Parts: sequence; C-alpha cells; structure tokens
Amino acid sequence: MLPRPRTALSLALAASLPYPTIPSAIAQSTDFRFGNPVRFMPQSGEALYADICQGCHMPGGVGAVGAGAYPALAKNPKLASAGYPLFLVINGRKGMPPFGKLLTDQQIAAVVNYVRTHFGNDFPDEVTAADARASR
Repeated sequence: MLPRPRTALSLALAASLPYPTIPSAIAQSTDFRFGNPVRFMPQSGEALYADICQGCHMPGGVGAVGAGAYPALAKNPKLASAGYPLFLVINGRKGMPPFGKLLTDQQIAAVVNYVRTHFGNDFPDEVTAADARASR
C-alpha cells in the first residue's frame, strides 16, 4: 500500500500538536543502573544477571521456550569450561546478543562467575577480568 500524500492541512494539524515529552519523573530518575547509554552500571554478577540475563534465561536460570529458545543455565555442564560462557557473553550467538561492548572486563567476569557458581552449577575456578580481556 502506498503512503497517503500529505496535504497542507494535515501538515498544519501535525505541527499544531504538542511534542511528546519525557515525564520529569523519568527524566530525573535516580536509577543509575542504565545511566550510561553505552555500558551497564551494575558491578556484581547477581545484579548483572538480574538486569540483563534473567529476562531470557529466567530467574533460577531454568531457560524458556516461547518466541525463541533460551537455554537453561541451571545445572549446565557446558559451563565447566570457563571459555565457553566468556565467549558467549562477549560475542553472543544465535539469538543472544553480544555484550562485549556493553560490559567491562570486570563485569563480564562477575556475571560469568555468578552463573558458573549458582543455579546448581559448581564450577569454582574463578574467571578474572584478565581472562575476559584475553577472550575479546
């Protein structure tokens, strides 16, 4: 279907409407988790998981199926090799977006360590920020 041609009347009417504004409560929010539009702000693995990961992988890391398939992180033997989750968080894969440009090396290490030591996973060898940097 072709777009309707704009008439002088429709343009004048559109110009007379007020511009949408951001409510001041939102514009002046003190929630700094997303304060920097280039990077996420939380530093702990638990907070990063809650803000970024659990929307798809669900609370408890059980995964989900719906608009897409989101693998379970709970009791996931693939997490035994620290390089695997590091690569996925940094580069993404299939439906998972890459977070390498949005998270610092420390944040990547924190969320990978959190997932590898929670949800029934017991992989205590800690990932460091240097490991994340080397995986980029």
